[in-house]
Amino acid sequence: MINLKKNYNFLEGEILLFDKELNWTSFDLVQKVRNALCREIGIKKMKVGHAGTLDPLATGLMILCTGKATKKIEELQNGKKEYLATIKIGATTPSFDMETEEDKTFDYSQITKETITEALKKFEGETMQIPPVFSAVKVKGKRAFEYARNGEELKLQPKKIVIEMIEIESVELPFVKIRVVCSKGTYIRALARDIGEALNCGAYLTGLQRTKIGNYTIKDAVKVDFFLENLHAFVTK
Repeated sequence: MINLKKNYNFLEGEILLFDKELNWTSFDLVQKVRNALCREIGIKKMKVGHAGTLDPLATGLMILCTGKATKKIEELQNGKKEYLATIKIGATTPSFDMETEEDKTFDYSQITKETITEALKKFEGETMQIPPVFSAVKVKGKRAFEYARNGEELKLQPKKIVIEMIEIESVELPFVKIRVVCSKGTYIRALARDIGEALNCGAYLTGLQRTKIGNYTIKDAVKVDFFLENLHAFVTK
């Protein structure tokens, strides 16, 4: 956690933990922090990057690295991730989350906590996952979501992922809250889609919070507004 008693040397390199706001892109967060640091220190350019993207409709832990610490980004990205995800059972959307409207609904009267628990067991361990078409996966030099938003059909190749743990936090049908610990490259939206298919009644993601990356946790993160308002106390000039 950022400590007000310590002045950070952002040019030399720091690792910062932020709790990303809803509707912000990962780029928004990086740009805000970079611009503010440059103004405060009085320089034109500074290296700032993030160790793992979060969708605009997701909140939670993002790691930003500055200066020479940007060399650690790849290592940090490879750390396992933990998420709290809320899934709506009995409906689907083209994007597998709330970015698009529901396109189909299904009867879910047969679904119970027990049937959900059994379905989740199928996803533990190493498996192959097809990324969402509404994603940043690159295909022929373009992002997949660019094809999807233009109504172009796109077939993405499955990728290997590892889910170390997946368990129910709460069930208030049609909503189910789960905790997932997984490898880099896992799409929780795609997992919601796959859970819906396993239950034979459809599902999509309605809420997502990243709570952990490697050994870094959300409890040690700060809101960007707090950081920016107190920036003068953090900077070593």
